[in-house]
Amino acid sequence: MPSPTEIMRPTDTVSWKSGLATIKRVTALAWRTPGMVIIAIGSTIIASGLQLLVPLLLGRAVDQTQTLVSDPANAEAATSALWATAWLVLGVWIARGTFTVFQNYFSESVGHNVGYSLRLAYYEKIQRLSFGFHDRMHSGDLITLGMLDLEAVRMFFSTGLIRIVLLSMLIGIGGYLLLSTDLVLGLLALSFVPFVAWRSSVTQLKLRGTWLELQNRLSVLSRVMEENLGGIRVVRAFAAKPHEMAKYAVASESALELAHERVDIRVRNTSMMTFSFLVAMGLVLWIGGGKVMADEITVGTLASFLTFMTILQMPVRQLGMLVNSFARTATCGERVFALLDLDLAITDAAGAQDVEISEGVLRFDNVGFTYPGASKSTLKGVSFTAKRGETIGLIGPPGSGKSTIAHLIPRFYDVTEGAITIDGQDIRDVTLASLRHAVVAVQQDAFLFTTSLENNIAYGDPWAPPSQIADASASAQLHQFIATLPAGYETVVGERGASLSGGQRQRMTIARTLMLRPSVLIFDDSTAAVDAGTEQRIRTTIQAQASERVTIIVAHRLNSLMHADRILFVEDGQIVEQGSHAELLALGGRYRALHDLQIRPEEPTP
Repeated sequence: MPSPTEIMRPTDTVSWKSGLATIKRVTALAWRTPGMVIIAIGSTIIASGLQLLVPLLLGRAVDQTQTLVSDPANAEAATSALWATAWLVLGVWIARGTFTVFQNYFSESVGHNVGYSLRLAYYEKIQRLSFGFHDRMHSGDLITLGMLDLEAVRMFFSTGLIRIVLLSMLIGIGGYLLLSTDLVLGLLALSFVPFVAWRSSVTQLKLRGTWLELQNRLSVLSRVMEENLGGIRVVRAFAAKPHEMAKYAVASESALELAHERVDIRVRNTSMMTFSFLVAMGLVLWIGGGKVMADEITVGTLASFLTFMTILQMPVRQLGMLVNSFARTATCGERVFALLDLDLAITDAAGAQDVEISEGVLRFDNVGFTYPGASKSTLKGVSFTAKRGETIGLIGPPGSGKSTIAHLIPRFYDVTEGAITIDGQDIRDVTLASLRHAVVAVQQDAFLFTTSLENNIAYGDPWAPPSQIADASASAQLHQFIATLPAGYETVVGERGASLSGGQRQRMTIARTLMLRPSVLIFDDSTAAVDAGTEQRIRTTIQAQASERVTIIVAHRLNSLMHADRILFVEDGQIVEQGSHAELLALGGRYRALHDLQIRPEEPTP
């Protein structure tokens, strides 16, 4: 199964077997709406058949006009025949236009249905992929894949499958009609086809290769813009506008240079193809004119040949577009399906049941964990038990594995050794939905959605009554602040909560978590941006409700967890000390050294 890097790596070569398999999958998606597919194909056949009638009718009209001029005695009959042909041409064009509308409408409808299905499947897959996947994948790359690549797949029905039908009719039947009418003129009229088909295919393949590279460069460009907008306050604070502009200009100029190269390829090859067509038309006029003067063919027949050539010019050029459509769909589709086919690292086990909470005992049993792709274990032999009503504190140096312990409990990642159980139930054997209702973590990153304060707080329980939302806000020491706002809980926060302070954002996430009333509540350094007085009030409120759940607090500041029933000092992925605040101070080890450093920094550390 491909890695995230392999999925996003631009490539212009895929094996014919995998490309054919991708084409089959896209075609199968199109046939989910068989009625639309049949109408689109049927309309294409009828429209192209009617278009092939036009040169024959125009040739007949020319011959009728010549008869009218050369034989005045039969002027009335010739005029009547000419009018009949004119009305027939008009009717054919109207009918062709009508069926072309059906062709375009239904082929586009099929494509949009394919796009709709793929977008839903893609977005659903993104929601279910593990934290490990998102740790290694840039969000800008995922957006590019879900837009540009998916759009290329969506267009395949109209630019690939329908175009096959259209070109088969026009080139196949049109070529047969030319050759069967006059072999020499037919060969001359079709002489431009091999050259144009070759140059068109080469051009489109070159454009496809440069398009893939352009897509990659545009992805870099969007990534630069996304990071700039996400960190716009940092940019302004450090007066880094010149640096950011230079970085964006480099990425933009790289994309512009390739865009100019694509224009050059298209213009040069279009000129060559047009020249070959004009040469072929000149030969038909020269040889055909001689045949007319020798009475071997009529002027109308020559006119039919020229009209056929004009009609065939665009379909022949589209051969290259057809090749490009298949190649582009094979490449882009392979990347889209590679993501859709990824095995989920975190998923429900076969026969998984909802977690049943009785005693509310959380247990780590010799747990080890290594991040995907890492060469060194993050956790080794971690074991502890937490009972309902207990508060467990986790502290230690940065990178020691504290947050990893917190992330393993709701199965953001799966343990690589040992087991985590709740009331004796291995968390890998229960449903994810029930586990993540029972275990809720307040993340370090206080992410808020661009919506009202009420919707942000009630995100986990959208149908909660206002009283419950207000209670959760009060517990997070946020209710009084919201009450001072003109719109109250209907106030809309800015993107990612930019209109709130860091402490207010963290209190919002705490209130959002308290709404769910979980059996295991995890605070992953979630009060770091909150002032000491507010943190004390939040802690007091949470302590009053602690008897209902297991509370785990990950922190760097001792003040945040000194009240815990048991404190675990984590270092290098192992629990090296544990006990109450007083017991750890009396032990005189690492915890005591950290305490003296934070609480009494003016005194030398023993």
